[in-house]
Amino acid sequence: MNQFFKFLFASCLGTFLALVLLFFIGIWSIAGFAEQAAQQKKVWIKPNSVLELKFENQVPEKTNNLPLDPFNFDQESVVGLADMVRTIRQAKEDADIKGIYINAMYLTAGKATSAVLRDALVDFKTSGKFVVAYANYYTQNAYYVASAADSVLLNPIGAVDFRGLSSTLLFFKGMLDKMDVQMRIFYAGKFKSATEPLRLDKMSDENRLQVREYVTALYNEMIRDISATRNIPEAELRRIADTYEGRGAETALKSRLIDRIVYEDQVFDLMKNKIGLDKDEKLNRVSIEDYFDSRVKKLDYTSKDKIAVIFAEGSISDGNQGEPGEITDGKYVRILREVRKDDHVKAVVLRINSPGGSVLASENILREVQLCKQAGKPVVVSMGDLAASGGYYIACQADSIFAEPGTLTGSIGVFGVIPILQKTMKENLGITADTVRTGRFSAFGTPMYDFSPEESALIQNRVEWIYQDFLKKVAEGRRKTVEQVDAIAQGRVWTGAKAKELGLVDDLGGLDRAMASAAKLAGIEKYRTVDYPRTKTGLEQLIEKFDRDKDDEDVIRTYLLKSELGDMYPVYKTLQDFKKNQGVQARLPFEILVR
Repeated sequence: MNQFFKFLFASCLGTFLALVLLFFIGIWSIAGFAEQAAQQKKVWIKPNSVLELKFENQVPEKTNNLPLDPFNFDQESVVGLADMVRTIRQAKEDADIKGIYINAMYLTAGKATSAVLRDALVDFKTSGKFVVAYANYYTQNAYYVASAADSVLLNPIGAVDFRGLSSTLLFFKGMLDKMDVQMRIFYAGKFKSATEPLRLDKMSDENRLQVREYVTALYNEMIRDISATRNIPEAELRRIADTYEGRGAETALKSRLIDRIVYEDQVFDLMKNKIGLDKDEKLNRVSIEDYFDSRVKKLDYTSKDKIAVIFAEGSISDGNQGEPGEITDGKYVRILREVRKDDHVKAVVLRINSPGGSVLASENILREVQLCKQAGKPVVVSMGDLAASGGYYIACQADSIFAEPGTLTGSIGVFGVIPILQKTMKENLGITADTVRTGRFSAFGTPMYDFSPEESALIQNRVEWIYQDFLKKVAEGRRKTVEQVDAIAQGRVWTGAKAKELGLVDDLGGLDRAMASAAKLAGIEKYRTVDYPRTKTGLEQLIEKFDRDKDDEDVIRTYLLKSELGDMYPVYKTLQDFKKNQGVQARLPFEILVR
């Protein structure tokens, strides 16, 4: 019998070791295939090349700072906004690059991001090099960027979706009522609209007012910019949008939204002619990803002094790890603590693109911002598309704050939402609950019992206290009284341009201006930048899933959901964020979609 158990144990151990070995061989094989694919794809930039922008992915703030498809070995990098601007500037000075080809129907980015890209293209044209845009169909955001080109071209069957901006919110109250789910909602700030989808079936008057104001401001900026590069009067552009003349190629040409109606092969011939190539010669198009990897992605070690650029992108939530494009307090507290203790880091630039989230997580991150300042390291904030609610919370005590004109910021307010399932469980499932209490608050907080008036008052008081504390933090950081902040707070959303007028930000400008300000405050002239957090390729993200012993199906599930849901994925993601986050929240409405 002992011999039997020895053989059994040896067999099980051998099987286990074989499985472990096969697992690592599989990982090494995948890594080898990925490396081989990367080597095969390495591109040498030839003379007379054209830089091609396709915008096939969402444009993150930082390169690869989003969940990537781990099985797409051809995808080396998803170039972020900051690196994309660097790449266009490098191409402007590169004698091998003769022009830029914008080949994009869609652009998944906010209005501030789109404006930054557009400005980079306008600056590129000052070199005398050409910018040509072509698409089978232009979405409004893609057209806004493409309108910076010298030539805007369209497929004969195409259209330009130029019809003015709108913002659409989804409301879930009717669905919740049908399910007998009672939502107990507590909030501070009459403009704090994040809970409206759960308690109303349409926008409140206050929310409609603020949405109309910032959508109108963004539309005015878009009209002004397109007018400047297309040489079409602003009043005429508004008329073209109101009559939707871009809906067909011929009407788009007649209204001067585009320059020519062509097929793609004719676009290539046009660019060859601009470069001076014969029709039978090959047009060398280089993707922005390949050009970035070949000639832009370099580390600078010439200076010991550093400015840490921390990209805080995504919803703010409680936790230690966090996915790419998510701000968790554990992860960002570690990053801020690391740069605070690094003697070579002389200043910090916090680049924020966030709708907010957990108040507790925001508080923990703000604490580290305060400690960086106390350590003698200036902190400058640069705002992207969004820096609102919790996103403004972590920014409010920086030494200086810069926003883009189209940034959506403010939303200084908080809320709490608790579902009561007592009725839906009883009416739909026949499930009831009973309890024994040792005190009047013993069962407080369970979704199986509705709140008493006294319990509701406790929660509302807590929300009001957090709101007042938020106001005090903003007042201290912006050198205002609490009353002055309260007058422009109340959960109201402002554009960056309006926020500057109100004193919520110091000036308008992008990441470059923020870094120049940080260097000046730190008293340094020569420095190098170090970006945080470290981002990973799709393969590295997959391996990290195994390393963390987490559900490795998350990557695949996220990828499939994005593919299936498309534009509706952000709504699903925000619902998931609400489910995951506990406690009082400081965030924008479910999802601001301006189109």
